[in-house]
Amino acid sequence: MPVLRNKIKKINNKTGYKILSVGGSIIIPPTGFDIGFLKKFRALILSEVKKGQKFILVIGGGATCRQYQKAAGAAVPMTDRDLDWLGIKTTVLNAEFVKALFKDYAYEEVAVNPTKKVKTTRPIIIAAGWKPGCSTDKDAVLLAKTYGATEVINLSNVDYVYNSDPKKNKNAKKLTRLTWGELKKIVGTKWQPGANVPFDPSAARLAQKLGLVVKFARGTDVKTISRILNGDSTLGTVIS
Repeated sequence: MPVLRNKIKKINNKTGYKILSVGGSIIIPPTGFDIGFLKKFRALILSEVKKGQKFILVIGGGATCRQYQKAAGAAVPMTDRDLDWLGIKTTVLNAEFVKALFKDYAYEEVAVNPTKKVKTTRPIIIAAGWKPGCSTDKDAVLLAKTYGATEVINLSNVDYVYNSDPKKNKNAKKLTRLTWGELKKIVGTKWQPGANVPFDPSAARLAQKLGLVVKFARGTDVKTISRILNGDSTLGTVIS
């Protein structure tokens, strides 16, 4: 695709990478693919790329991962390590799908080692899970460390971090600003494969140690993503 490659070479990437942790259920919802959203998400990222921005998109396993884990556990006893590997492979499949959407704008391989810097002139890197014992949240934090980023934007199908699960508790309170200590009281201290929590506890510990800012927002709303990418701090939850 020589024409597309020439366009990429002309993009002047003056900034560092923005790290986006993208929940798998945004890319592949339980109800099936939302092609309209995928087109809008792709268009938004590429519009920012044309302004000179670079991205690392860390793709989660989402509901697809949990379906595999649930089915495997029902068929035969599974260790946490077994379940984690299922989850990791699901993130790789999801990431390959996202990489295909961005064609030659994306680095040609899915990055699976967040501690190893990729050498590329392409403005987008698509990443997936790495090792058992954590989720892609921690991989996003490790990528921030590797690339010198100071924040991670966490996109899920929930608009804020809440003090309890809003799907189960209609009186759950949204939280706009939290310390890492306050977040850890919500997510706990131990990682469980397939856990549906705002942020992986092991990722929270590392993010706190590194002094990262993590912003949580609804990733299914392209307008919200755009505003956050352009510095709007009034949306979602900020952890620091």
